[in-house]
Amino acid sequence: MGAAAVLLRAALRRSRSAAAALLLPRTLPSSKVPLPPPPIGRAVPLLPRLPFPAGFGYSSVAEESDPPSRTKGKSTRRSPMKQSRVDFTKVDAALLPTIILVGRPNVGKSALFNRLIRRREALVYNTPGDHVTRDIREGIAKLGDLRFRVLDSAGLETAATSGSILARTADMTGNVLARSQFAIFLIDVRDGLQPLDLEVGQWLRKHASGIRTIVAMNKSESLDEHGVLTSAAGEAHRLGFGDPVAISAETGLGMAELYEILRPVFEEYMFQLPNNGLNQDDSTPETEAAEGDESKLPLQLAIVGRPNVGKSTLLNTLLQENRVLVGPESGLTRDSIRAQFQFDNRSVYLVDTAGWMERSGKEKGPASLSVVQSRKNLMRAHIVALVLDAEKIAKSKSSMNHPEVVIARQAIEEGRGLVVVVNKMDLLRENQRLLDKVLEAVPKEIQTVIPQVTGIPVVFVSALEGRGRIAVMHQVIETYEKWCFRLSTSRLNRWLRKVMSRHSWKDSATQPKVKYFTQVKARPPTFVAFLSGKTQLSDTDIRFLTKSLKEDFNIGGIPIRILQRSIPRKASVKSNIKKRGSGIIRMKTDKRTEVSDPTQS
Repeated sequence: MGAAAVLLRAALRRSRSAAAALLLPRTLPSSKVPLPPPPIGRAVPLLPRLPFPAGFGYSSVAEESDPPSRTKGKSTRRSPMKQSRVDFTKVDAALLPTIILVGRPNVGKSALFNRLIRRREALVYNTPGDHVTRDIREGIAKLGDLRFRVLDSAGLETAATSGSILARTADMTGNVLARSQFAIFLIDVRDGLQPLDLEVGQWLRKHASGIRTIVAMNKSESLDEHGVLTSAAGEAHRLGFGDPVAISAETGLGMAELYEILRPVFEEYMFQLPNNGLNQDDSTPETEAAEGDESKLPLQLAIVGRPNVGKSTLLNTLLQENRVLVGPESGLTRDSIRAQFQFDNRSVYLVDTAGWMERSGKEKGPASLSVVQSRKNLMRAHIVALVLDAEKIAKSKSSMNHPEVVIARQAIEEGRGLVVVVNKMDLLRENQRLLDKVLEAVPKEIQTVIPQVTGIPVVFVSALEGRGRIAVMHQVIETYEKWCFRLSTSRLNRWLRKVMSRHSWKDSATQPKVKYFTQVKARPPTFVAFLSGKTQLSDTDIRFLTKSLKEDFNIGGIPIRILQRSIPRKASVKSNIKKRGSGIIRMKTDKRTEVSDPTQS
C-alpha cells in the first residue's frame, strides 16, 4: 500500500485529471509489455492485491498523455480548422476590418498586439503603477488565414484628472474608436474582475455602442480549465458583452478559439463591402515602380532628436491629424510610432522615435527599451530627419549637442540620407538678432561636424503653427531621389576621362591607372574603380572623385561610397602541351576526338 500511496500523491501533484484517471479501472492491453528487471541486490516489494475485477488494472500518467494507437484501416487524423470563405490576402489594406485592443493598464494589450502582428514592435514591460503604451500603434495582424488591422491603445482609467496624460490618452482612444469596427476587451483573469474593468465596460458601451466587442481573459495559461476559469468566465459575463474567450498573449494559448470567433464576423463584414473588398487588379503602383525607378518605392522616414524638441508635433503636422500624444512633458513618447500617408502620389512611412538620450547605463524600465528601439528604427530608415530646438540653439554657443552629433554621424556612416529640421522658429520671431544667428550658425556647424558630406539640407519650421510642412517633405523627397540615383557605366567612363585629365597628380609616373568606373548599387550610390597595377587611389584622389560626382551630377547632401578593385595582370605561364607538342597525336573517330600519347603505349 505504501508504493501505491506514493504513486497517487505524485499524480495529485501533477494534475487532478491524471489523478482521477489513476483511480479509474482500465482494460489491460492484449499485448503484454515485459517489465524491466529489478536492480541487483535490492528486494522488490510486493504490492498487495487490490479488490478490482478481473481484466482491470492501473493506468499511469504517461499512458493517459500518450496519443491513441492507430487501428488498421482507420485514420485518427485530427479534423482541420475551418477556413475562411474570403481570401484576405487579396483585400486592400484600407478595407480590412479594424480591431482595437482596449482595457485597463497592464492587462497585456501590447503583448497581444505583438502576438497578432508576429513581431515585437510594441514595448512590453511589467509596470503596474505606470503606463508603458501612450500612443495608438497600428499594424496588420495575421491569425490563421485572417488578415485585419489591429490598433494597440493605452490603458484606460476613467478617474483620470482633466488635462493629465491619462485623460489625454483616453480622449485619443475615443477618437480612434470612430474608425474601428470591432474591439477586444482584455481583462487579467489572474486578478479577477476589478472595479476598473466594470468602469471600462461602461465607457465602451457609452463611446462604442455600435462596435462588436469581444471579451478576452488574458494570462490564463497557468489556470485550471475546470476550476478557476469557469468561475472567471461567470464573472466576465457581468460586463455584458457575451461569452468570454480564455487566451494567453504570451504563450499563444486560445488563438484557435479567438479565430473561430472572429472568422464569421469578419466574413459578414467583408460580404457587406462592394466586390467583397477585393482588388480587381493585382498590380499596384509600388510593384510597378519596383520594376523600374527605385525612387518611386515607398519612402521610410525616421524623425529623431533629443527629448522635447517637437518630434511628435512635427509628425502630427506632417500627417495633419492628432496621431500621437504631445505635451510639454519631457520624454512623453516611449514607443516608436509608425504611420503611413500619401504625399505627391508617393507612399511615405513615418516613424516617430523616443527622445535620443546618452546611454549612461542607468536607464531602467521602459526608458532603456525606448533607447534600443530608437536606434533600431534609425537603421531601418531611408531618410533621417534630425530635429533641433531653435530656442536652445539661440541660447547656447553650439548648434548641436553630443547626442545630436552622434545621430548625424551614425546616419551618414550607415549610408542614410540626412535632413536637418530646426523647429520652434516661432519663438524667435520677435528677436531678429537671435533669428539671424540661428539661420547662419546651423548650416556652418553641420558642415564642420560632418565634413565628409557637403550640402546637407537644413529646413527651418514651426511645427506647432504648421509652417514649413511642405518644405520639409520637398527636401525629404529630393534627398530620397538622390539617394536612389543611378548612372550608366558608359556615362560614368566618359565623365571619368574628363575628370582625370583635370586632376593634378603629384607624379605622372606613379599615377594610378583606372581602367573603368561603374556603379554597383544605389541607396546609397556606391561606385567601384577598377585599377591596373599595384598603385591605389589615395584618400585625396577619392575625395576629389566624390566631390566631382556631387558637383557634376547634382547628388550632394547624401553619402557616396567609392571602392577600389585591382585587375591582376595575366601571368605568362608556359604550357606543358607546348613542351610535348611533337609527341601528341590526335586521332579522329566517329564518336569523339581522342588524344593519345605514343610514348605511353
